[in-house]
Amino acid sequence: MIWHLIAAIFAGLGAAGVGLLLRLASGRRLPRWIVPVLGGLGILGYQIHYEYSWLDHKRAQLPASARVVEVEHDTMFWRPWTYLFPLASAFSVVDRDGMAPHDTADERLVEYLRYRFERHYRDQVSHQAWLMNCTSGETLPLVGEERRPRVEAMREVATADPLYQAVCDRG
Repeated sequence: MIWHLIAAIFAGLGAAGVGLLLRLASGRRLPRWIVPVLGGLGILGYQIHYEYSWLDHKRAQLPASARVVEVEHDTMFWRPWTYLFPLASAFSVVDRDGMAPHDTADERLVEYLRYRFERHYRDQVSHQAWLMNCTSGETLPLVGEERRPRVEAMREVATADPLYQAVCDRG
């Protein structure tokens, strides 16, 4: 967090320096307020760049076996540009190396961990164990240390869903 504050300050100082150079190059015909306005725009531009590149930055930090299965986008009224370009606020990942397949005679069950990353002032990561029936396309969470299935939370997953493809694809 401190590094982003330092980067924002330097982006503001750099943009204010550009404003000062423009003012000097124009023979002081540009108004004085151009320097702080460009400084503020530099800070704002850095912050917008950081927020929109957060998802790509986090994806680059994941291991090669991790597959992003869901991305959530939000809009915020204090960031009006997010109504045109929604901001990624959270995403879910399945690590294919941590899956435990259980093949029976007529069904293929896969136990997997689903990680959820949320963008806040400090990123939050949570995980949940799940069980997927690849034959019927149903998934449900496993709760507790003994990983009891929570049947009331069972849901259908389409075969075109990235979650189904990440968990059930044998490739």
